[in-house]
Amino acid sequence: MSTPAPGDPAPEFALPDDQGTIHRLADRLGRWTVVYFYPRDDTPGCTTEACQFRDAYRAILDQGAEVWGISPDDASSHARFRARFGLPFTLLSDVDHAVAERYGAWVLKKQYGREAMGVQRSSFLVDPDGRIARAWPKVTADGHAAEVLAALVEEKAIRGG
Repeated sequence: MSTPAPGDPAPEFALPDDQGTIHRLADRLGRWTVVYFYPRDDTPGCTTEACQFRDAYRAILDQGAEVWGISPDDASSHARFRARFGLPFTLLSDVDHAVAERYGAWVLKKQYGREAMGVQRSSFLVDPDGRIARAWPKVTADGHAAEVLAALVEEKAIRGG
């Protein structure tokens, strides 16, 4: 499936967090949400990205947004990852990668001469109307949280708050 572009409705989903609580994107209407897809808990790039979102989390909250990280890992993996690195935001389990597919984040990856399907690191800023405000279909982990925060500040300024 293709990646949603700015202006498109954000594909709806309902996924469990590490405690089994279901989070629905529709429940975020009226508020900003950062939805980021990452390949796997506790890997170097994913840890870098998560820790940078952790460090920017207060500033993101101050802008009226929430952060949701999504990977194919299960709830117990997310719980360990959150505890190990003190991650204050929500991690959601997309074990069948159906949500990643709807966001164009489930792709054929090539590494060391092998091909396999997996999550491409990507992020989406969802506006209070449930539309994609910004899309980053291919992300470099280091520095991305700061990029998302800057985009959030800019989008809010453009829209008048």
